[in-house]
Amino acid sequence: MGRIQFALAAALAFVAKDASAFNVGSAAGLAAGTTGGDGGEVVYPTSTSELIAYLNDTEPLVIVLNQTFDFRGTEGTTTELGCRPQNMRKCLALNNGFKGQDVIIGSGGMNNTGGCTNGTETTVTYDNAAQKRLNNVHITQLNPHVIWGGDAFFIQGTNKGNTTAKNIWLDHVKVSHVGRQMVVTNKAGVDSLTISNSDFDGNTEYSSSCDGHHYWTFLFYGKNTGISMLNNYIHATSGRSPKVGGNKNENIVVHIANNYWGDNSGHSFELGVNAYVLAEGNYFNNTKQPLDPKGTEGSLYATDSNDVCSSYLGHSCKANVLVSSGNFTTRNGPTVLEAMKTHSAVTGYSSDSAQASESEQQASQTSDSEQQQ
Repeated sequence: MGRIQFALAAALAFVAKDASAFNVGSAAGLAAGTTGGDGGEVVYPTSTSELIAYLNDTEPLVIVLNQTFDFRGTEGTTTELGCRPQNMRKCLALNNGFKGQDVIIGSGGMNNTGGCTNGTETTVTYDNAAQKRLNNVHITQLNPHVIWGGDAFFIQGTNKGNTTAKNIWLDHVKVSHVGRQMVVTNKAGVDSLTISNSDFDGNTEYSSSCDGHHYWTFLFYGKNTGISMLNNYIHATSGRSPKVGGNKNENIVVHIANNYWGDNSGHSFELGVNAYVLAEGNYFNNTKQPLDPKGTEGSLYATDSNDVCSSYLGHSCKANVLVSSGNFTTRNGPTVLEAMKTHSAVTGYSSDSAQASESEQQASQTSDSEQQQ
């Protein structure tokens, strides 16, 4: 299994109340065959230190979190010179109840730190985030006020990030209030990742788009990367939902099926070079730009009523549905289907209709809300 990290500056809340609610089955999609601690001892940590010890254990475990584990401050804090970008100053000037994000300055200084456009100096304070390896968690309050404040799930790879990760499954997780990406794959890539049945909540006071929506959501790149996104809820975002590809010498195949996008104020799909994305059976509601209109790179097959999947994949793909949303059109479609037909997890996948995706997400969110009370 490859190495996956999450930041322990976050507060973690487990939705399920007992081990029987913990999904230890097998992943669908490109991470098929991956199990979640199946057969391992069931343990119930009672403190942050005990949770860290279980996460570092080399034996398979089912770790049941039946309380909130608040890691804020446990790794210490840092106060230092930071950057206030032009966009943050613009958000504050609007005085509409939302703030932008200041920026943690990287090793290259203000002029070479991403996100610090036309920046001025300011002081930033943030929780230090220790990195630990990590179904059913809520990662939240990860330095949401600063860019570069932390990624919820950073899939690094093995061999110090030089070797492609394998067999990663994120299932029934929730992410909200983070400083940077909700899920990011490192340049080493991950050849078998499934993200399923999860809630990515972009509602935030600290909004780079100045409208209460989170911009940094998913960043997928890396050599020989294969990802399935199945049955997820992505809402209140304004960008990178997801951003796929953009670098030379990469090959990024992403199958996106039966997900629900809602209340997204900017663009969702942003594609770069060497991105091959199949999107089927998804439901877009009140999503301004399902596909970034400025982009011309990358390849997307967005299933509509003129489906041609069967001639490539051996089965029909379900159409995407757009309600009060912008355009979501195919770009270099045959190239995508050629790339997909070598993956049995895609050719053998049976997608639900987009209307079924909508109904399932509504039922799922109601159930999760009741369990968290």
